[in-house]
Amino acid sequence: MFVFEKLFDGSLMPHGHCLLWREDLLFLHLGGDILTALSYAIIPITLVYIVRSRDDLRFDWIFWLFAAFIFSCGVSHVMGIINIWHGYYFIEGLVKFGTGLISTITAIMLLRLIPSIRRIPSTRQLELSNRELLTVKEELINANRTLEQRVQRRTAELEKLARTDALTGVANRGEIIRLGHSEFARAKRYNRNFSVIMIDIDLFKEINDTKGHQAGDDALNHVAQALKGCCREADYLGRYGGEEFLMVCPETDTNAANQLAERCRLVVMELPETPKITISLGVADIADETDLEALIHDADAALYRAKEQGRNRVVCHRS
Repeated sequence: MFVFEKLFDGSLMPHGHCLLWREDLLFLHLGGDILTALSYAIIPITLVYIVRSRDDLRFDWIFWLFAAFIFSCGVSHVMGIINIWHGYYFIEGLVKFGTGLISTITAIMLLRLIPSIRRIPSTRQLELSNRELLTVKEELINANRTLEQRVQRRTAELEKLARTDALTGVANRGEIIRLGHSEFARAKRYNRNFSVIMIDIDLFKEINDTKGHQAGDDALNHVAQALKGCCREADYLGRYGGEEFLMVCPETDTNAANQLAERCRLVVMELPETPKITISLGVADIADETDLEALIHDADAALYRAKEQGRNRVVCHRS
């Protein structure tokens, strides 16, 4: 009770007496304290608002300490205003002592915070880091673009390998059959001419047996290139299997296919091979056939007849 009475004892001489109650001094001290107290009330409110509105602040507790420190400073100025007319110096002293404690704690915590604050990158550092990241990003984009181009090229190479006979470089069986089905369907749809030529190297087994498999591979490759050179722009050539080749000829009737087959036979005969390589050819046109397999069967039958008749000749299925 005694402490409470002593605390609120306002019988001490007001501060105004020290100022001799002069209006100019009162105006300066009172005005300064009022403005400072108002500012010290607004600043803590602002700091508290900042802390509560942001959840990404790493050191939000220092804002709370600053808010408490500034608020206590504002209270001390309010007590300065009151003590102009009243002598509550014990209360003012407690406020100042509390302000001192808070300011001391704030100063100590701020000193301990210096290493962490120094590690926070500056605006210039952030700009440099951002430029470096943009450079790395551009490099990654370029690397990714280059990788995509390589993948596309490799994919194209693999697709080509999947469609191409590795030895001769012409279409493999799967690809020539696919092309044949496509052209057969188009010819049927629009009622166009269409023919196929089945080609077989004569006595190919003897080449392998007498000269070796490398000579057989060379013969296959040479014949394939010769046949490829005979093909027109719209024709397709593929290795059907073993020493057999299939030529797909869109927009070609029996006579034109027969002439093409004869040209192929003559070109192969002119190859500088020892012994001479010859081929037998069977020609078949679309006629009334309903599918490609039947047409190929007709050409194969014509090829068999060419073999029976002595090889190195062209036989048409309808002849």
